Amino acid sequence: MKKIYKQESSYWYIERAVFLIAGIFIASSLVMVLAGFYNFIYFAIFVGIMLINFSLTGYCPMAILLSKLNMREK
Repeated sequence: MKKIYKQESSYWYIERAVFLIAGIFIASSLVMVLAGFYNFIYFAIFVGIMLINFSLTGYCPMAILLSKLNMREK
């Protein structure tokens, strides 16, 4: 039987909040592009680059900010 991967969702932690914020940023910037504000595509690209940077280096400015706001780590 194949195991399904699922994150703990009973509380909020930094990694989960980073994914939520990144998703909101990407979705809202794409809505803005569809509304005719075409320069918001650069914001979506920036968020994508920062997600790639986080996965390769472990450095994430959003996680640092959330840590300073006393959000707990996993």
